[in-house]
Amino acid sequence: MSSTDVRGPFQWTVAVPLATVVLLAATWANHEHWLVLVLIALGLVGGIIAAVHHAEVVAHRVGEPFGSLILAVAVTVIEVGLIVMLMTSGGDGASTYARDTVFAAVMITLNGIVGISLLVGALKHHLVSFNPSGTGSALTTVVALASLTLVLPSFTTSGAGLEYSPSQLAFAAVASLVLYAGFVFTQTVRHRDFFVPVSSDEYGSMTGLLGDEDGDGHADPPSGREAWLSLGLLTAALVSVVGLAKMLSPTIEDAVRSLGFPYAVVGVVIALLVLAPESISAIRNARRDRVQTSLNLGYGSAMASIGLTIPTIAIASIWLDGPLVLGLEPTQMVLLAITVVVSVLTVAQGRAKAQQGVIHLTLLAAFLFLSVKP
Repeated sequence: MSSTDVRGPFQWTVAVPLATVVLLAATWANHEHWLVLVLIALGLVGGIIAAVHHAEVVAHRVGEPFGSLILAVAVTVIEVGLIVMLMTSGGDGASTYARDTVFAAVMITLNGIVGISLLVGALKHHLVSFNPSGTGSALTTVVALASLTLVLPSFTTSGAGLEYSPSQLAFAAVASLVLYAGFVFTQTVRHRDFFVPVSSDEYGSMTGLLGDEDGDGHADPPSGREAWLSLGLLTAALVSVVGLAKMLSPTIEDAVRSLGFPYAVVGVVIALLVLAPESISAIRNARRDRVQTSLNLGYGSAMASIGLTIPTIAIASIWLDGPLVLGLEPTQMVLLAITVVVSVLTVAQGRAKAQQGVIHLTLLAAFLFLSVKP
């Protein structure tokens, strides 16, 4: 049986997403007991693993770069829903929840997903190669999006504090959609070949496209029926992940409060959970010498996290009470600036050693540590 076969009625890849949906429905109204919370945590882990599997099935069917784009958009849609739900519940951190979660997603993707992909790929293949033209355009789009939505609100004077005025927020939302749509067109239509995985020789130089799915050691591409089934199960798994994470969030908030950590840590934890499927998928691709796909996932997730989340939150803010703080604090801006500089130097070479992965992961560790101890 191939790795993409999901037809058997007792396959875990089918059973787990359905079980998590049932668990979500059964515990939504009453989930305070510790045993129920344990079941929710286990279901959350199972949903994440199932989401990774089905995302890879769909990606294998449609090919790159559509596969990584599907997963990035799907996870971001779930992230948006989670942010809106938590903002409506109120609380001390409601005004900064969108900023904290989006910034955490950006740092996790640019340093975490990219860093672990480069490290895993380079440790196994000595040097890894990717197309700097495609990856560079993705990085510049992420930088532009982050600057417009997270940096500039800290310097404008029309809004109060670190907020945009209504007209500025509307402009940032439209600009984000334009940038994201422009990149998607570039990635999937105009210059698709810039985002297709490349092979490399022992010195890390690109030697050609990895377009032969049947010749690279993978299972045969799934049938259309299997791909559609996986798409449905992927959706179910992702919905379950965000729902179960939503139910766990009060427990996470209580733990954060009891430990004396800043409320922003909640956004970091949720971002780590939501991005887990993409992280695992990126690591698997890196091990197969498909680092370009891993980078597509990393930068695509950062891009979608900003380009889809901010416009949606901007619309939701019409009905949501309270301020919407988007501007970064000075420490966050410094971390973002360092990340951008390091990312540019990494991408410009078109190939990477394990050291680049270590650097990015060190920056992620700094972000996580300073989130707990600002």
